[in-house]
Amino acid sequence: MLHRVVIINDLPNTSEHRLDRLLPADAGFRHRYLSCDSSAPREIGAFGAHLVIAFAAAERARALALFQSLRDWLLALPVLAVLAGEPDDDLLKAAAETADDFIFRPLRPSEFQRRVAKLLATNRPDVDAAQNRLSQELGLAQLVGQHPAFVEVITQIPRLAASDAPVLLLGETGTGKELCARAIHHLSPRTNFPFIPVDCGALPEHLAENELFGHTRGAFTDAHAEQKGLAGMAEGGTLFLDEIDSLSIAVQAKLLRFLEDRTYRALGADRFTRSNVRVLAASNRDLEACVRDKQFRSDLYFRLNVLHLRLPALRHRGADIALLACHFLESLRRPECAQPRSFSPSALRMLERYQWPGNVRELHNVVHRAILFGAGPQILPGHIALDVPPEPHAAATFREGRARAVAEYERRYVEEMLRKHEGNITRAAREARKDRRAFGRLVKKYAVGGSSV
Repeated sequence: MLHRVVIINDLPNTSEHRLDRLLPADAGFRHRYLSCDSSAPREIGAFGAHLVIAFAAAERARALALFQSLRDWLLALPVLAVLAGEPDDDLLKAAAETADDFIFRPLRPSEFQRRVAKLLATNRPDVDAAQNRLSQELGLAQLVGQHPAFVEVITQIPRLAASDAPVLLLGETGTGKELCARAIHHLSPRTNFPFIPVDCGALPEHLAENELFGHTRGAFTDAHAEQKGLAGMAEGGTLFLDEIDSLSIAVQAKLLRFLEDRTYRALGADRFTRSNVRVLAASNRDLEACVRDKQFRSDLYFRLNVLHLRLPALRHRGADIALLACHFLESLRRPECAQPRSFSPSALRMLERYQWPGNVRELHNVVHRAILFGAGPQILPGHIALDVPPEPHAAATFREGRARAVAEYERRYVEEMLRKHEGNITRAAREARKDRRAFGRLVKKYAVGGSSV
């Protein structure tokens, strides 16, 4: 489980406050170090912090000023204060009134970690409860998983729902972006109003403005009656723009105006209509690359990217593949089949070796086909319609096995980087933090396609 911790640094000349060893990343901690200034509350909120640790200076006046700032920020999350060894009564009183707990320097690791765990336990939302609420109240059965990257997505949804700002959902096709958008809508104050999904990729360019904003009677030759656009249909609720990168630059400009002014004008209308709609948008492309390539407006990208949610690909979720497969096997079971079915161990290993380019949606379809065409109490590898190579035999030596595992990891990593950057070796090497020539040799070694740029 990921814990986001903000450290307020009021000890500029010491390194004692560095917590990388006490709260390491491999134990699920992510840190952000901030100064005690007016921008801190905004940055704490943007980071999605679960805990604030405030290191107070030994100087009395400076420490009191720190606690006054913490009180002024009105933080809705626990605060752990770290004090110098011998504070006076006024400083102790300020710490007790401001922080949820306090501890003295020098820090004793075991005691410090115990205090942190106690405060996090009072603040962290229960992941199972969040998942149950989403699945029971909203029927979002596909929001199932235990991988830390997926759990982080689930725990962010209630926070995003509490805001009214635009949200940009990013991730490959089939990762569940629309499901998360529906969850954000239904957990928000707009839940009793419409959720209108729009497949922007299916909107013809010459009709996109009409579909989004509607038209008046007589606006064009065949406009025999007034037609409300999708934005009007979503009034009071949420407009979900899927594949937003498919919109033309001209339509993007009109959408930007809609987001900035909360108004739109139907085709043929002589006045603007004020709108009360929250906009969620999704894309399976790298929008920053689209901005660089002049395929997506930078101002629209920054306007949409106030809040964002990145959904992990299924191939990166490890044991969630088997978990989801078993979940789909049960949810798709026909009522007349009283006897539950299961996957054989070899069938589950087969599913876990597949790369899942279509992600959760593809897994759902594969399980559905296996149920329809399989017979007997178990789903066997022969019932699974996937092109998966046979399981490798154990290597003769440890060295051979390690070399094989490293080569397989390198091949998959290079393929993923090139797929993400649409074959551009330069950009892929830059993200991988490798020399372009060295990355190019890996591309050639594993015969992976890429551009020469």
